[in-house]
Amino acid sequence: MFKVRTYNQISIKGLERFPRKTYEVGSDIAHPDAFLLRSQKLQGIEVPATLLAVARAGAGVNNVPVAEYGKQGIVVFNTPGANANAVKELVMAGMLLSARGIIDGMNYVQSLSAIKDAAEMSPLVEKAKSRFAGTELRGKTLGIVGLGAIGSMVADMALAMGMTVVGFDPVLSIDAAWRLSNEVSRMENLQSLLARSDYVSLHVPAVDTTRHMINDDTLAVIKSGAVLLNFARDAIVDAAAVLRSLEAGRLGRYVCDFPEPALLGHPKIIAMPHIGASTEESEENCAVMAANQLVDYLENGNITNSVNYPRIAMERSPGTVRITFANVNVSGVLGHVLSILAEHKVNVVDMVNKSRGELAFNLMDVESEPDAAVIDAIRRVEQVIRVRVI
Repeated sequence: MFKVRTYNQISIKGLERFPRKTYEVGSDIAHPDAFLLRSQKLQGIEVPATLLAVARAGAGVNNVPVAEYGKQGIVVFNTPGANANAVKELVMAGMLLSARGIIDGMNYVQSLSAIKDAAEMSPLVEKAKSRFAGTELRGKTLGIVGLGAIGSMVADMALAMGMTVVGFDPVLSIDAAWRLSNEVSRMENLQSLLARSDYVSLHVPAVDTTRHMINDDTLAVIKSGAVLLNFARDAIVDAAAVLRSLEAGRLGRYVCDFPEPALLGHPKIIAMPHIGASTEESEENCAVMAANQLVDYLENGNITNSVNYPRIAMERSPGTVRITFANVNVSGVLGHVLSILAEHKVNVVDMVNKSRGELAFNLMDVESEPDAAVIDAIRRVEQVIRVRVI
């Protein structure tokens, strides 16, 4: 029986992915094999000795001590792309709100609430509507920084709206490249994209290399009057630099999902309450993906969408027992483990080994279940972090 401890409110559709006969799931589970969470901060929370995996129902993992868990052999999963459509649609809303006088116009209409006669209100509305005229998106250029799951969907949406799309992503993966439309022009650097774009949408993770990537220097080269949209992470943008650029008349508008006191009340800023992924469908998609990844890892050792261990999977060989082990990525570890199996006459039917940075992971299907002495010998191998028999 596998045990999964949940934090936060997890969509019932995700919880239903755990078969009741083989899983115990709840918020008060003792000795859990896995954590399933949304926004709960795990820093400082005691790590159960039984913990094998953590799944975050969402893309960001700032609330999880990823590196620390990796050193303990705990695989951390996220759910990239599960909330992509929700964010994509909010980006479109942000562009439309910034292009047209929608918010100001709605506020003006509400200011007329004291008028009770429609005949009196109509000429006032007609006279004032020119104050809220805007521009169309069609024919404008959208620059997308980060061309992953969300960025590629935003690109498709903008192309369908008749926009020209340019993109910049210094670490574009092969999978992302396949998803990306050939109508998107790749830019060589961020500065070139900023100088050319009427709208700039950010879709990169918050890591050391992206912290304050939008700053005084980059905003100095942005196209005059451009609209900057940030539905990624607040740390990517230097808010003080944005305010200076707006006041200088360089940046046209700033639309973000990360309000902070300095941004409130500014006429050229549209700030939303971090609702990018807060749709019913998005929360369901994230929960289902997170649960599926946990099930596959707990039952088979396969890893998909981990942020600290490599992607690895192998079909189960019929009639075999699976051994998995995580280790520090140094030479000689795999050979040592194989020699132990050979010494104890444990025949390996199939195996795969993958590494990611300082960590590696291994799947081995063997003909018969090894006894405790074999597993203990593997566990004592220097640089082996954790061993399981499935």
